[in-house]
Amino acid sequence: MQILTNLEGSVLRLQINRPEKRNALTLGMYEQMTSALQEADRDSTVRVVLIHGHPDSFTSGNDLQDFVQSPPVGEDSPVGRFITAISRARKPLVAAVSGAAVGIGTTMLLHCDVVYAAENTRFQLPFVNLALLPEAGSSLLLPMQIGYLRAAELLMLGEPFSAAKALQYGLVTEVSADAPAALKAAQAAAAQLSAKPPAALHLIKMLLKKPHAEQLAAQIGDETRHFVEQLRSPEAAEAFQAFSEKRAPDFTQFA
Repeated sequence: MQILTNLEGSVLRLQINRPEKRNALTLGMYEQMTSALQEADRDSTVRVVLIHGHPDSFTSGNDLQDFVQSPPVGEDSPVGRFITAISRARKPLVAAVSGAAVGIGTTMLLHCDVVYAAENTRFQLPFVNLALLPEAGSSLLLPMQIGYLRAAELLMLGEPFSAAKALQYGLVTEVSADAPAALKAAQAAAAQLSAKPPAALHLIKMLLKKPHAEQLAAQIGDETRHFVEQLRSPEAAEAFQAFSEKRAPDFTQFA
């Protein structure tokens, strides 16, 4: 199984489990995560969802071979359904992150309520490097959370950044010494949250997110439409061709 789920008391652990591919996500894995999140919201025995990967990789983003063969075509694609599910999750989401956290591996954290990162975590939002656009509402949530200039730096330059920088920018709750420590901290937070009065907790989360909920849904829709259009562009064709040929892309030909 590439997505493992395990109910520990009232905490549902959701583990990305494809370490041989640095936890790169396939369409099937997105579908499994969506089902797990939706079931968690329906199941009264689940009070908190804890998401984590492996010590050397939370997720390296989309499996590019799978992505190229079956590109997303809209909000009803497996990727789109996962983004909808995680952005609308009613119950607290806790994440433990270590190793690679690329693309969706960073943007999904914007929908989590508590995030612990190991010192070895390397975040990256490399969409522009593939001539693509940010997703998961990150073009709204990122500047809202860390400010425009910092969001522009991460999205427009597309460079990797450290756990220390993520903490400085306000993208994570706390940085732990290593992956086991980050997971232990996340488990402790999840256990603490699971002991809180659930109705009050749901209402607090709803009130925190309500002012931007409609705007977020609209932004996700806009991102998806532009992403699909850009995926068909000559720029993206050059980026993916260069990736397959293991060379630097040449964007000088485009206006």
